[in-house]
Amino acid sequence: MIGPLGHTLVLVGLAACTLGTVTGVVAGLRKHDGALRWTRWMAYIFAASMVGATGLMELALLTHDFSVAYVAEVGSRASPTWVSVVSLWSSLNGSILLWGLVLGVYIGLFAWKTRDRFPEHTPWALAVCMGVGVFFTFLIAGVANPFAPVSPVPADGPGPNALLQNHILMIIHPPTLYIGYVGMTVPFGMAAAALLAGRLDAAWSRALRRWTLIPWGALSFGIVLGGWWSYEVLGWGGWWAWDPVENASFLPWLTATAYLHSAMIMERREHLKGWTLSLVLSTFLLTILGTFMTRSGVFNSVHSFTQSPIGPVFLGFLGIAMVFSLVLLAARLDTLTRADKALPGPASREVMFLANNLLFASFELVVLFGTLWPLVNEALTDTQISVGAPYFDTMTAPIGLAIVFLMGVGPALPWGAASGQTLRERLLWPVLVGLAVAAVVGISGVRNPWIVLTLGTAAFALVVTLREMWEPAWGRSKALGESLPVAAGQVFVRARRRYGGYIVHLGVIFIAVAHPVATAYGEKEHLTFPVDQPREVLGYELTFLGSEWQEQPHRKSMVATFEVSEGSTFLGEMAPRLNHYKSMRQPIGTPVVKSGLDQDLYLSLVQVDEAAGTASLEVRVLPLVWWLWAGGILMLLGTIVAAWPSRRSSAAAARAPQAAQAAAGK
Repeated sequence: MIGPLGHTLVLVGLAACTLGTVTGVVAGLRKHDGALRWTRWMAYIFAASMVGATGLMELALLTHDFSVAYVAEVGSRASPTWVSVVSLWSSLNGSILLWGLVLGVYIGLFAWKTRDRFPEHTPWALAVCMGVGVFFTFLIAGVANPFAPVSPVPADGPGPNALLQNHILMIIHPPTLYIGYVGMTVPFGMAAAALLAGRLDAAWSRALRRWTLIPWGALSFGIVLGGWWSYEVLGWGGWWAWDPVENASFLPWLTATAYLHSAMIMERREHLKGWTLSLVLSTFLLTILGTFMTRSGVFNSVHSFTQSPIGPVFLGFLGIAMVFSLVLLAARLDTLTRADKALPGPASREVMFLANNLLFASFELVVLFGTLWPLVNEALTDTQISVGAPYFDTMTAPIGLAIVFLMGVGPALPWGAASGQTLRERLLWPVLVGLAVAAVVGISGVRNPWIVLTLGTAAFALVVTLREMWEPAWGRSKALGESLPVAAGQVFVRARRRYGGYIVHLGVIFIAVAHPVATAYGEKEHLTFPVDQPREVLGYELTFLGSEWQEQPHRKSMVATFEVSEGSTFLGEMAPRLNHYKSMRQPIGTPVVKSGLDQDLYLSLVQVDEAAGTASLEVRVLPLVWWLWAGGILMLLGTIVAAWPSRRSSAAAARAPQAAQAAAGK
């Protein structure tokens, strides 16, 4: 019963998207209020149908209804409840259903939030978004149908991929990425709407930026969570390997980040409208490319799914979306850019933001080339090659360093051309602090020039960021006689978007420092420990206390317990394990990590010889890894602060329909 009902709801969603696309186009062309109302109702029906279909699939997974094809593929009676829930996104067809759910919720929310607002743009935006919905519901109803019947019905299933059962982060990492990935559909529809309507006013620009900021924040946090998952689960002691499917999430993040900076120029100074909209359209196209890379099986990756017939379908949709975007830009861009103003001189915030954009574009091209070149080469020469971390690290390190530098220069400069005196006043002290930090780091014995440059540049950007956060509060306190905390609170509330951006910058600085330092100065040793014989390793004393088997319904684990001390300080016990799953021939390790502000102790169990009473362990000491996760949290916090609507904007939005009606009455 669940299978046919779920498939019926997907078909209802497909019908709603199809009709909504048509009525949206009609409403856009004819300015027809009735057609727009129909479009909104179709958006609500689409959202409700996808929520219902996904709820039914979760019910089937939790009740082990193996008559449903997807449950037979990934379900298991032995799986814990949380594993059954997350099985929805553990394989291909379920992940496409999750995409449809997130897309439906986004479109439904967008239809609701824009009711009685933006009558010129909303019909086109909804039509484009629901056109995307047609494609995904067509996939779910057809080649990626998770509700297909199974005959004969099996008594049990294999459960999801064992790697996806090995850490609790599986609950939040994929959904967070989907919120980021799928959410880029709405900005794509809004950018297309601006071109189709031939108008990009300040209100629509602000709305476009806000609807991009939310998925950008989710994508940022999802990427960091992915690094954390890799670090905690895979046992290799790293968090980013330039895996092609990791790159698939990073590529749209780069263009979306460039857009958020370019949007400030577009909103404040009416520059770069064409470039800004191109970044939005490119971000969506890159999410589709990334989805194709993840789900077509063209790359071998721990993240990717197996070969599937949806690969060519995705590639076809990518081609259609790309042609649509290029034709739209070629045909309509001139209607928006005629009034664009010229940029001021080079010593201005606008030019620094443009330079920042060009660096992001360069970063994008380097990563895109390194990711796709193996496929192109194999197609041309029938020879398989790989492009690994040395290429990416060598090519992206100077670009990343330049981005961090401009992250300090841009906010320090005023809008419009700056005088030489202004440059000295705004940049002298941050530059001196950066040079001093670089000198201290070099004198202390660090011989890696990239680390010296990175720490000096990060110090420069940090000083600028903290000053930009502190100065307005200090100025208000002096001018109005308020206490500094009161002044800081008032400034924060009034300039929430700007402060959110600075908090994000702090997170980026944390990551920019932690990643190269941890990568360059991490140490590891591979040792075998007899029972009750302490051994010194990398500044720690480890004592193997013994091992035991632990059994759970879905797996059997060999657990080795170690007592850990640092000098005279007892740090407790750590128990890495090797997990044995029925669906996997080789055991999967679960490392344990003891994190500190300065460094992590990382223990990964390699083997236990029960007969000899020994355990083989890979021990790693990695500096500043905690800063990576703290940076991700700061980026998420900054996004929330920047996206949180102010009371003034909410009140203005509430008054807008009344003002429009009053104007129409006159």
